[in-house]
Amino acid sequence: MLAVLIGILVAAADQATKHIVCRAMTPGESVACIPGFLNLTYLRNTGAVFGSFQYQNERLVLLSFLVLFFLAVFYRRLVDRQLYYKVAVGLMLGGIVGNLGDRIKLGWVTDFVDVHLMGWHWPAFNLADSAICVGVIMYGLYSIRLLMQRREDSHAVPGAKHS
Repeated sequence: MLAVLIGILVAAADQATKHIVCRAMTPGESVACIPGFLNLTYLRNTGAVFGSFQYQNERLVLLSFLVLFFLAVFYRRLVDRQLYYKVAVGLMLGGIVGNLGDRIKLGWVTDFVDVHLMGWHWPAFNLADSAICVGVIMYGLYSIRLLMQRREDSHAVPGAKHS
């Protein structure tokens, strides 16, 4: 239930921020928040991450539904009763639903966070993208940590005291 609650909150926050950007700015408009580092730039992304899969909205909608179906079917295995997993899955759910809402309603995803650093430019993104990335990284890192811990536990000498 926690993952669903987090997902709802993330999707709502994502849609709210996109709504504000769409109402306050015109497509392509950019406002420097931290000059040389962070701009708010209203972009309509017809593709996916890093500009891939441009103009393939129907496929991206289908992929989003497939991932949501996978998360629903395997939810119990994915969260494994671990709080960290529940938070990670909630972030992924919210991000997927947030971007899916744009794709269904608008035919594109609204991106607006535009980062520049020492001449390097990261592709624009939104709150949903951030939630998906953070959720995937959290899930992966925690899974690796648990695997390493289980491996250590399986090699431990029975009855040995740990200091």
